[in-house]
Amino acid sequence: MAAPAAGRGCPVPGRCAYFVEKKKRFCKMIPAPGRRFCGEHGQQEEENGRKRIPCPLDPKHTVYEDQLQKHLKKCNSREKPKPVYFVQDINAGLKDVAEIPEKQVPLSSLSKEELQNLIIKLKKASNGLEFHVKEQILSHQALQEALNDPRNGKSAFKHLKQQASILGNMEKLHLLGPGRCFIEFGAGRGKLSHWVDVALQNVENVQFLLVERATTRFKVDGKHQRRDSVFERLQVDIQHLCLNKVPILEKKKLPVVGIGKHLCGAATDLALRCLVESYTTCCDAENEEPAPKRSRTDQTEVASNNSADNESSEADCKPVAGIVIALCCHHKCDWTHYVGREFFKSVGLGPVEFHYFQRMSSWATCGMRETTKQASGSQESEEQTNNAEEHEQTFGKLESGPDALQGYGNRFLANRLLQKMNIVCSET
Repeated sequence: MAAPAAGRGCPVPGRCAYFVEKKKRFCKMIPAPGRRFCGEHGQQEEENGRKRIPCPLDPKHTVYEDQLQKHLKKCNSREKPKPVYFVQDINAGLKDVAEIPEKQVPLSSLSKEELQNLIIKLKKASNGLEFHVKEQILSHQALQEALNDPRNGKSAFKHLKQQASILGNMEKLHLLGPGRCFIEFGAGRGKLSHWVDVALQNVENVQFLLVERATTRFKVDGKHQRRDSVFERLQVDIQHLCLNKVPILEKKKLPVVGIGKHLCGAATDLALRCLVESYTTCCDAENEEPAPKRSRTDQTEVASNNSADNESSEADCKPVAGIVIALCCHHKCDWTHYVGREFFKSVGLGPVEFHYFQRMSSWATCGMRETTKQASGSQESEEQTNNAEEHEQTFGKLESGPDALQGYGNRFLANRLLQKMNIVCSET
């Protein structure tokens, strides 16, 4: 509305005279000298016949029609040049469009018999697989002061414990050492890289790459001033990241360590493919002969090698020293990007079953619980339940029906990752 109506009062002197109907107040922007309206609402008044129109790149703001071409060259919404390490869909995975599943019906719409059949398929396919992943909740000295700080609230303490456990597992695998490039996927504010840097404060020749597709406020990596460690942000979707073309990796030839916390669903698959397939494949292609396939034992040994052992004269490109990722949000996995498709096919499953199993995986954390009547047993029975192993409780309930499949889907979906790669996994 261009002018104030009755009962709406008058705009604040020196402020825009445009009344924002949605907010029930006048615009608070400051107009140019001699104008009643700000640049955003300048179309409300005539200015020597000049007309303001919505920007074709982002209609949320306007621009003078006679200055449109000039504006398009500097508009913040314009498509920016792609970085050298951007390769379209290099880590996407599935290329065959015919395999991409159509939209599936929700799990809640299935009948009891259909759900029972899915559970039978899941149990049959997982028969003989190793489910009992050893839980290793460790800590690290670098975070002890923060963990003991009473000013940290419950939420901050939870994240600090997770970060401490990730660092503890990295130290156990001998991944915290000199001559390494730590790549944090889904970095956000960069807190995990920050603590890795604190743990390596006396270590030289360390590089940090923080991969995040969105702009982030309050980044902690901007505060690091150490000369022997370098923080660099790569604003790109993991799906399009080619590590082989990142300038710092081409220049320094450092072995990389992939890390991540809260790397939701398909982002984990993209990160794994970025490290294990795209990066190493590109590196191997530069050599005259392909590198011999490593066994699982060999991969573990690679993680424990020091920088001197990693600097091999036979290859210019360095290997992936290790991967430490905290898995989460399995219900956000996607068949198109999933790294375990071949495993699913080998046990007679496909994209339709995958869709339902990824939904079942959420039962591990938000599935049906025991009713109040069942939980109100004797104190002795309750203590026995609390002291029982988690996997014993889970498998003890499997025969009781579909709603008792807690935790089963998570391990099934993560099985391929645990079997084929040197990864430390923890649920966040």
